[in-house]
Amino acid sequence: MKGKHLIEPGDFSIEELDDLFSLAEKIMENPSAFTEVCRGKILATLFFEPSTRTRLSFEAAMLRLGGSTLGFAEPNASSTAKGESLADTIRTVAAYSDIIAMRNPKEGAALLASQYSEKPIINAGDGGHHHPTQTLTDLLTIRTIKGTTSGLTIGLCGDLKFGRTVHSLAKAMARYPGNRFVLISPPELEIPDYIINRVFKPAGVSFSRVQQMEEVLGDLDILYMTRVQKERFFNEQDYIRLKDSYILTLDKLRLAKKDLCVLHPLPRVNEIAPEVDSDPRAAYFLQVQFGMFVRMALIARVLGYEGGKK
Repeated sequence: MKGKHLIEPGDFSIEELDDLFSLAEKIMENPSAFTEVCRGKILATLFFEPSTRTRLSFEAAMLRLGGSTLGFAEPNASSTAKGESLADTIRTVAAYSDIIAMRNPKEGAALLASQYSEKPIINAGDGGHHHPTQTLTDLLTIRTIKGTTSGLTIGLCGDLKFGRTVHSLAKAMARYPGNRFVLISPPELEIPDYIINRVFKPAGVSFSRVQQMEEVLGDLDILYMTRVQKERFFNEQDYIRLKDSYILTLDKLRLAKKDLCVLHPLPRVNEIAPEVDSDPRAAYFLQVQFGMFVRMALIARVLGYEGGKK
C-alpha cells in the first residue's frame, strides 16, 4: 500500500482492506503503541469545501501517529482564489508534505490531483462522486458491530442521487458476497443508473427500490441514513420540497430489528430525531470514532508502516 493513491474504494483490494481494518483494530486496542509511527511526516489537508469531521479526523489521526499537519479549510485561504490551477496547487503542496488529503466540490478532482502529485493523494470527497475514507469508516463500523461485511440487507435512505457516501458504500459492499440493497428515496433522488448498471448488475447484487421507509424497516440489518444536501441543488424550491422526505424516529424504530445498526455519515440536519441517539441501535457517533482510527491505519500504511501485519 505504500505510496498508493486512494481515489475510490475499489483502488484497494479486499485483502488490503482487511489489512487496514485489522490494523485499525490494533490501534483501537492500544493507541499508545502507535504514537511514533509517523514522526517527522507531514499531512497536507486541502479542503476546497466545508468539512468538520473529515478534516479534523484526518488531522487528529496524523497527530496521534506523531506526525504534523498543514493546509487550509476553505478555497479562499489558498491561491486558487487568485486563479491558480489545481495542478499547480498540488505540485506546490506536494513539495512541502508527505501525503495529501483533499476535498473538492468538483467530481474527478482527486483523480486529476493524483496525476500531478508524486506524493499519495487521499480523496476526502469529490463532489457527488466518491468519499472513500468515509466508506472505510462505514465498513469498519459494520464489521465491528455486525461481525461481518457479508450476507447483510442494507437500506440506503434519503439522498441517493447526490450522496457520495452512498455511492462509495454501495460499490464497496457490492464486493462482499450475499449483500442485498434496499434503495429508499423519492423518485427525484434515486441512486444513479451507473451504480445499478456498472456495480450491482455485473456483480449479481440483489436490490429493490421503495419510497416508504416504514414498509422495509423490519427487513434491514443496516439502515444508512443521509441528509438531503442543499448544496447539491440548483433550485432551492426542489430542496425545500424534498428535505424532509425521511425522518427516523423512535416510533418508526419500533418496526425494526432489535439488532439493526443505524448509520449516518453526518452532518445530520433533521433526518434522525435527537431522541434516537439514546437507542442502542444508533451507531453514528461510534462511526466518528472509528473514522479516526481507520484513517490512522490508512495514513500509516500509505506512508510505509509495515507493523501489525498478520
